[in-house]
Amino acid sequence: MQIDQIKELIQLLDQSSVHEMELETSDFKLSLKKEAQQTVSAPIMQTQAFAPPAPAPQVNEQTEEPTQEKASYRTITSPMIGTFYSRPAPDKEAFVNVGDRVESGQIVCILEAMKLFNDVEAEISGEIVEVLVADGDLVEFGQPLFSVK
Repeated sequence: MQIDQIKELIQLLDQSSVHEMELETSDFKLSLKKEAQQTVSAPIMQTQAFAPPAPAPQVNEQTEEPTQEKASYRTITSPMIGTFYSRPAPDKEAFVNVGDRVESGQIVCILEAMKLFNDVEAEISGEIVEVLVADGDLVEFGQPLFSVK
Protein backbone atom coordinates (compact mmCIF):
# COMPACT_ATOMS: atom_id res chain seq x y z
CA MET A 1 0.00 0.00 0.00
CA GLN A 2 1.35 3.43 -0.94
CA ILE A 3 1.82 6.19 1.64
CA ASP A 4 -0.61 8.40 -0.32
CA GLN A 5 -3.30 5.72 0.00
CA ILE A 6 -2.70 5.50 3.75
CA LYS A 7 -2.92 9.28 4.05
CA GLU A 8 -6.22 9.24 2.15
CA LEU A 9 -7.59 6.50 4.43
CA ILE A 10 -6.64 8.62 7.46
CA GLN A 11 -8.38 11.63 5.92
CA LEU A 12 -11.54 9.60 5.17
CA LEU A 13 -11.56 8.25 8.73
CA ASP A 14 -11.12 11.77 10.12
CA GLN A 15 -14.08 13.08 8.08
CA SER A 16 -16.42 10.22 9.02
CA SER A 17 -18.11 9.31 12.27
CA VAL A 18 -16.31 5.96 12.28
CA HIS A 19 -13.82 5.81 15.17
CA GLU A 20 -11.80 2.73 14.33
CA MET A 21 -10.77 0.90 11.17
CA GLU A 22 -8.61 -2.13 10.39
CA LEU A 23 -7.33 -3.24 7.00
CA GLU A 24 -5.42 -6.48 6.52
CA THR A 25 -3.91 -8.05 3.43
CA SER A 26 -1.39 -10.82 2.95
CA ASP A 27 1.42 -8.22 3.05
CA PHE A 28 0.46 -5.94 5.93
CA LYS A 29 -2.03 -5.01 8.61
CA LEU A 30 -3.16 -1.40 9.18
CA SER A 31 -5.12 -0.35 12.24
CA LEU A 32 -6.39 3.23 12.62
CA LYS A 33 -8.17 4.61 15.67
CA LYS A 34 -9.54 8.13 16.06
CA GLU A 35 -9.30 9.84 19.44
CA ALA A 36 -12.52 11.28 20.86
CA GLN A 37 -12.66 15.07 20.73
CA GLN A 38 -13.45 16.79 24.01
CA THR A 39 -14.50 20.19 22.72
CA VAL A 40 -17.73 21.48 24.24
CA SER A 41 -19.51 24.64 23.22
CA ALA A 42 -21.15 26.30 26.21
CA PRO A 43 -23.87 28.17 24.28
CA ILE A 44 -25.02 24.96 22.65
CA MET A 45 -25.11 23.20 26.01
CA GLN A 46 -27.17 26.03 27.51
CA THR A 47 -29.57 26.06 24.57
CA GLN A 48 -30.09 22.33 24.86
CA ALA A 49 -30.48 22.49 28.65
CA PHE A 50 -33.19 25.16 28.50
CA ALA A 51 -35.06 23.93 25.45
CA PRO A 52 -38.76 23.41 26.13
CA PRO A 53 -39.93 19.79 26.11
CA ALA A 54 -41.26 18.55 22.82
CA PRO A 55 -45.04 18.18 22.68
CA ALA A 56 -46.33 14.64 22.89
CA PRO A 57 -47.24 13.25 19.46
CA GLN A 58 -50.94 13.00 18.80
CA VAL A 59 -52.00 9.54 17.78
CA ASN A 60 -54.60 9.24 15.06
CA GLU A 61 -55.13 7.13 11.97
CA GLN A 62 -53.46 9.66 9.66
CA THR A 63 -50.14 9.75 11.57
CA GLU A 64 -49.97 5.99 12.13
CA GLU A 65 -50.50 5.02 8.50
CA PRO A 66 -47.45 6.79 6.99
CA THR A 67 -45.28 5.47 9.84
CA GLN A 68 -46.35 1.91 9.09
CA GLU A 69 -45.85 2.54 5.38
CA LYS A 70 -42.34 3.93 5.95
CA ALA A 71 -41.51 0.93 8.13
CA SER A 72 -42.29 -1.34 5.17
CA TYR A 73 -39.74 0.47 2.97
CA ARG A 74 -36.43 -1.26 2.39
CA THR A 75 -33.12 0.49 1.86
CA ILE A 76 -30.18 0.29 -0.48
CA THR A 77 -27.10 0.74 1.71
CA SER A 78 -23.53 1.79 1.08
CA PRO A 79 -21.13 -1.15 0.61
CA MET A 80 -18.13 0.99 1.63
CA ILE A 81 -16.90 4.34 2.92
CA GLY A 82 -16.67 6.91 0.15
CA THR A 83 -18.08 9.99 -1.53
CA PHE A 84 -21.61 9.59 -2.95
CA TYR A 85 -22.38 10.65 -6.52
CA SER A 86 -25.86 10.20 -8.01
CA ARG A 87 -24.73 10.71 -11.62
CA PRO A 88 -21.88 9.36 -13.77
CA ALA A 89 -20.63 12.91 -14.58
CA PRO A 90 -21.69 16.43 -13.54
CA ASP A 91 -23.33 17.06 -16.93
CA LYS A 92 -25.19 13.71 -17.03
CA GLU A 93 -28.59 12.65 -15.66
CA ALA A 94 -28.83 10.88 -12.29
CA PHE A 95 -28.75 7.07 -12.33
CA VAL A 96 -32.10 7.02 -10.48
CA ASN A 97 -34.62 9.59 -9.25
CA VAL A 98 -37.53 9.46 -6.83
CA GLY A 99 -40.35 7.52 -8.52
CA ASP A 100 -38.03 5.45 -10.74
CA ARG A 101 -38.35 1.67 -10.77
CA VAL A 102 -35.10 -0.20 -10.09
CA GLU A 103 -34.26 -3.83 -10.61
CA SER A 104 -31.78 -5.91 -8.65
CA GLY A 105 -28.32 -5.43 -10.19
CA GLN A 106 -29.10 -2.00 -11.67
CA ILE A 107 -26.52 0.75 -10.99
CA VAL A 108 -28.05 3.36 -8.66
CA CYS A 109 -25.01 5.55 -7.83
CA ILE A 110 -21.21 5.77 -7.68
CA LEU A 111 -19.00 5.83 -4.58
CA GLU A 112 -15.53 7.30 -4.85
CA ALA A 113 -12.96 5.79 -2.52
CA MET A 114 -9.22 6.32 -2.83
CA LYS A 115 -9.56 7.94 -6.28
CA LEU A 116 -11.48 4.90 -7.57
CA PHE A 117 -15.10 5.16 -8.72
CA ASN A 118 -17.17 2.14 -7.71
CA ASP A 119 -20.62 1.38 -9.13
CA VAL A 120 -23.25 0.61 -6.51
CA GLU A 121 -25.91 -1.82 -7.67
CA ALA A 122 -29.37 -2.25 -6.16
CA GLU A 123 -29.67 -5.45 -4.14
CA ILE A 124 -33.47 -5.22 -4.32
CA SER A 125 -36.14 -4.34 -6.87
CA GLY A 126 -38.78 -1.69 -6.32
CA GLU A 127 -39.61 1.99 -6.62
CA ILE A 128 -37.25 4.69 -5.29
CA VAL A 129 -39.26 6.71 -2.75
CA GLU A 130 -36.42 8.78 -1.25
CA VAL A 131 -32.77 9.59 -1.89
CA LEU A 132 -31.26 9.78 1.61
CA VAL A 133 -27.93 11.49 0.80
CA ALA A 134 -26.84 14.41 -1.36
CA ASP A 135 -24.20 14.51 -4.10
CA GLY A 136 -20.74 14.88 -2.64
CA ASP A 137 -21.68 13.60 0.82
CA LEU A 138 -19.25 11.30 2.58
CA VAL A 139 -21.04 8.04 3.39
CA GLU A 140 -20.13 5.22 5.72
CA PHE A 141 -20.27 1.48 5.30
CA GLY A 142 -23.88 0.32 5.74
CA GLN A 143 -25.35 3.83 5.60
CA PRO A 144 -28.78 3.91 3.92
CA LEU A 145 -28.61 5.64 0.51
CA PHE A 146 -32.10 5.07 -0.95
CA SER A 147 -35.54 4.08 0.39
CA VAL A 148 -37.28 1.57 -1.84
CA LYS A 149 -40.96 0.58 -1.85
